[in-house]
Amino acid sequence: MTTTTTAAPLRPDCLQEASALCAQGRFGDAYTVIGPFVGMQPCADDAARVDVLNFAALCAMGSGQANAAEALWQRCIDAQPQHVEAYNGLAAMLTALGKLPAAEAVWRKLLALTPAHADAWSNLGTVLHRLGRQPEAEAAYRAALAHNPAHADAHYNLGLALHTTGRLDEAEAAYRAAVAANPQGARAHNNLGNLLRECGRLADAEEAFRQALLVQPQYPEALNNYGALLKTLGRLGEAEMVCRRAVQIRPDYVEAVINLGCVLVDLKRLPDAEQLFRQALALRPDHAEAHYNLGVVLRQLERYPEAETAYRQALRLAPTHTETLNNLGGVLVALDRLQEALAIFQEALVCNPDFALTHFNLGSTHKELGALDEAEAAYRRAFELNPAYGDAQFRLATLLIAMGRYEEGWRLYERRYDNTGFVHYHSRDMLDCLHWQGEPIAGKALLLWQEDGLGDMLQFARYARLLKAQGAAHVTFACVHTLHRVLAGVEGVDMVIDHPEAVSRASQFDYWVSPLSLPMHLGTTLETTPAPTHFPPDAALLEHWAARLDTLAPGTRVGLVWRGNPKHHNDHHRSIPSLAALAPLWRVPGLRFVSLQKGAGEDEALRAPLHQPILPLGSEVTDFVDTAAIIAQLDLVICVDTSTAHLAASLGKPCWIMLPRRDLDWRWLYEREDSPWYPQNVRLFRQGNYETWGAVIERVREACALAFAGQVEEEAVK
Repeated sequence: MTTTTTAAPLRPDCLQEASALCAQGRFGDAYTVIGPFVGMQPCADDAARVDVLNFAALCAMGSGQANAAEALWQRCIDAQPQHVEAYNGLAAMLTALGKLPAAEAVWRKLLALTPAHADAWSNLGTVLHRLGRQPEAEAAYRAALAHNPAHADAHYNLGLALHTTGRLDEAEAAYRAAVAANPQGARAHNNLGNLLRECGRLADAEEAFRQALLVQPQYPEALNNYGALLKTLGRLGEAEMVCRRAVQIRPDYVEAVINLGCVLVDLKRLPDAEQLFRQALALRPDHAEAHYNLGVVLRQLERYPEAETAYRQALRLAPTHTETLNNLGGVLVALDRLQEALAIFQEALVCNPDFALTHFNLGSTHKELGALDEAEAAYRRAFELNPAYGDAQFRLATLLIAMGRYEEGWRLYERRYDNTGFVHYHSRDMLDCLHWQGEPIAGKALLLWQEDGLGDMLQFARYARLLKAQGAAHVTFACVHTLHRVLAGVEGVDMVIDHPEAVSRASQFDYWVSPLSLPMHLGTTLETTPAPTHFPPDAALLEHWAARLDTLAPGTRVGLVWRGNPKHHNDHHRSIPSLAALAPLWRVPGLRFVSLQKGAGEDEALRAPLHQPILPLGSEVTDFVDTAAIIAQLDLVICVDTSTAHLAASLGKPCWIMLPRRDLDWRWLYEREDSPWYPQNVRLFRQGNYETWGAVIERVREACALAFAGQVEEEAVK
């Protein structure tokens, strides 16, 4: 026997009260009022009260009582199988709860009852889209639009489906149709902006984001997306303001916190950016991008061990992220763990064989490890993948020159003028005369234009006399003031001026050229390297500095330079940290040391302890002419790779140069103890892989002891 129950009669005042509570958003209170009248079990009179059951289900859903709401809607459907509102409410709730297969079934039942129900078609499309069944979702949205061509949500959702599958033109049309159907649809404006940004139409994208924010000024997603666009456009101040607003509106919006951090990285406010990335990780510890960006900041702050940790955390969450692998390799290079870096770069290329930056970094690591052929292949591959990759081209050029392959090396080196990141790129715009490309110069006026370092100018000044030999009528050297006196006496140079004067007078010259371009134009090979320029010392200065040098005890006079310009890109590797590191040289009998150190480090010689006997002249030197007058009266110069090396070598003095193992300058070639640029008097002491400066200095000490042993014996006899 089946039993049924009968619900208590619903009083009109109770229904009125429940409706009023719903209108106030107090769904729980409304359900408390109406619940007793509908009961928990099916009733004999459900068919007569389906509207009340539907209302009660809405109250239950609004108060978070999903099971009760589902049961009530099912009673509606059982009592009246044609009750459209019950199907609609139940399907919408199941969709919101993520019960997608169940939601699909209910939406299809509703559409079986009302095939022209555009909202149901649109909502079914949303369910199918979330289930990953894109073709069916697209068909559902199109069915909705067939029944209601002005259905804004269907246009918008169709745009999402098309956007997901990469059909960008169709997606744009769908988003624009959504906007036309409902200009107040902020979501459609926002997603249109995202699509336009992907297509590179940045001005149109900005307008779309602006429209979204006009409609809904407190829309955090649109603010975040607009901030990212402003960052791309380089409008960093505006980007910061917009991203901050997104974070203020929704403090737990991780993506906006990360975007704000990225803006601050571009603004070079690295500590603030670090704080934001750590804030993002506090909100979501498993966010791979936040770990990655934290690594970027820590690397720029040169906190390499922490950066390594951050990148490894990112890789734990996203093991095949090529950029993370690439950056981790860069950190390992900075930590001098080159073999580990090599393995990481190779792993990155397994993930993405066509990532040019990793090929570049792989090439640089091979070069540091001495695998020159592998380095060449990697640089060539990077440039092949990205023909606009100026740094890869430049590194390949300097590698080839360092390998002695001058013809191709000089030709590629000349293309530095195409690299927008190099100072050379702007010279052509500054100078109102032709850039010399090797044309006949008989009777022409040439401007030699300094773009590179002091040592470069001392080394390549030798080419001035070759220009004269080709018939140049007048050669003017434009350079920094520090070089004026020393270059004024160079053979082939008629005049020395500074850069501003050269710019103002550029139209008076037929051509301009960098001294470092002359080896290519004049066909320099290893065998035809011109002899160095001679910088004749000034007689009065020779006498002046002789008096200072005479304060030394009798013996072999050795000039020392242990540090370069701190602003040089490789100064960390090429400079010896302190004068104290040279202490083993003091043990060589008969040597008398003179500090030629100028700038960084010169104070060390002034306060050297008694057990480091050295005459500190660097602080008294005005320019290279003074230095030349001192060197001319020395027996040997021992130095790191700085401009003083070129001056001493050009003066014909024995010059022993200590070279770093990392980022070795191309001019010193590889695996040689001599230099074609200074064939008679330069000796190179190279730091080996994983060798400290101490090992190099010890070899220099041994060489000194061997070279000057006879002189010490002569002094003893006297």
